[in-house]
Formats: sequence, structure tokens, C-alpha cells
Amino acid sequence: MKDITRKKYQDALNDLKEQGYSDSTMDGINRTGKMIFRKALELEIIKKDPTEFAYLKKDKKTIEQLEEDEVPKYLEKEELALFLKTAKKQGLDLDYLMFLILSYTGIRVGELVALKWKDVDFINHTISITKTYYNPNNNTLKYQLVTPKTRKSRRKIVVDEDVIQILKNHRKALNNIIEQLGDDYYNKDFIFAKTERQYGYPIVIKTVQLRMARLLAIAGLNQDLTPHSLRHTHTSLLAEAGVSLEQIMDRLGHTDDQITKNVYLHVTQEMKKEASQKFAQLMRSLD
Repeated sequence: MKDITRKKYQDALNDLKEQGYSDSTMDGINRTGKMIFRKALELEIIKKDPTEFAYLKKDKKTIEQLEEDEVPKYLEKEELALFLKTAKKQGLDLDYLMFLILSYTGIRVGELVALKWKDVDFINHTISITKTYYNPNNNTLKYQLVTPKTRKSRRKIVVDEDVIQILKNHRKALNNIIEQLGDDYYNKDFIFAKTERQYGYPIVIKTVQLRMARLLAIAGLNQDLTPHSLRHTHTSLLAEAGVSLEQIMDRLGHTDDQITKNVYLHVTQEMKKEASQKFAQLMRSLD
């Protein structure tokens, strides 16, 4: 605890915000941090409280945005198809696989980067989420694997057979690289491992963010979207497919999340409007 400076604590808060955590979640994290360090100060474990001048970056909103329900930006299914097609044809190494998994599972980017081969059950087609990646300074060599955000975040997600097959192909290619590099490869079982410089270390979250921005630009899609937007996209498409809110929450590892609820309600309300319009059209056709 003595090594945590005010700058390190602030950087950690900023990093979590960039990962897409909501203002309410950030408030909770900061409150918990303050409680811990104040207790440490009281017990004389530390001499200065690193949380004392910490601040939280808030999302700036226009009046129009404040008047609307907080429905975050996400990709419609046609846009997602275009994005993934672009990643497959014009993506850099790992792009297609990582964005396919983010889109098809709704996992957080930190959970993605932390994935290891032992987390994948190739027989039952599941991915286990047991940890998340923490590295506020984006220093490849100084990453940490920490417990997920909440107890509910520890979960097992059933994935599509196509995702499993692409993972198998990637594992085969990666094993060839490991064999060639031998002891030069930092072999800690990471799926999204670097194969250029610092071989074997997990890619940093900033890489995923930059790769997504590049593909969005190529595809001509909304460049304000982030890897976390694919989590909201997954929510919207599950809602459109008729999956219940409870099941979506379970898949995303949420106990209660207002943003997810807002996305779900937005999509289902649009579906209800569409159903009403179709009924009215049917009746008019009978005139």
C-alpha cells in the first residue's frame, strides 16, 4: 500500500473510466478505495492518503442527452456484420478473433485480454471468466491479473461453434510460434499474446481500443464507439432475439446495471412499436 501514490491511484481511476465503467460504478469504486486507505492511515500503515485529492471523470452531456434515457451507442446487427467483415478482411493480427469474441460474448475488454487457454472448454463450447487484466500505465511487462469486478462477474459463457473453431485455428498457429521461439516466449497460457517483441505477454487494453478505432474508420462506422460498445451491442442483439433481461444480466455478469436495463428496454420498446405498426397495417389491408 505504501507504493501507491496519488498519481497511481488517479491513473487507476482514469483507466477504469476509459474501460467504459459507468459514473455510478466509478463512484462506488472510489468510495471503497477511500475507506480502505483511510483505515490504513488510521492504523499508521501509510503516512499519506493517496485518495485525498482524487477526482472522477464524468461524462459531459448536452441538455438533449439529459432529457433522453441513458442509452449508450451500440452497433445495429447490420453494422456489426460490416464491422466483423472489415476485421476479417482488413484487420491486423488477432483483430478478427478478439472482436468476434467481444461481440459474441459481451465480455469486458479487461476480461478478454486476461483470457488463458485453460479458460476455454473446447468440448462443451464454453469460456470461463475468472479474472480481469489491470494495467493503468499500459506497460506490457507490468500487468496484473485481478479478480473480476463482482462475484457475479465470475461466470461461464456458452459460445457459438464458429468461435470455438476460430480459437482452435489460433491455438494451432500460436503453438507453431511458441515452438519456434522456445525460451524467448513468455509462456503463461495467454490467448491474446504478443508475437512481436515481448513475446507471449498479453496485449494491452490500449491496443484493443486503437485497433477498434482503425476498423471503425475503415468501415465508415461511428468512431465514437469503443470496445465496451460491443458489450452494449451484445445486449441489444440478445434483446432483439427475445432473450430475457435476467438471462442477459447473467451472461454479462451483472447483478444490477441500469445501462444494460436501458439498452434492453430501448430495444424491446422499439420491437413493441414495430409489432403495433404491423398489426395496424394488417387491419388497414382488410379495408
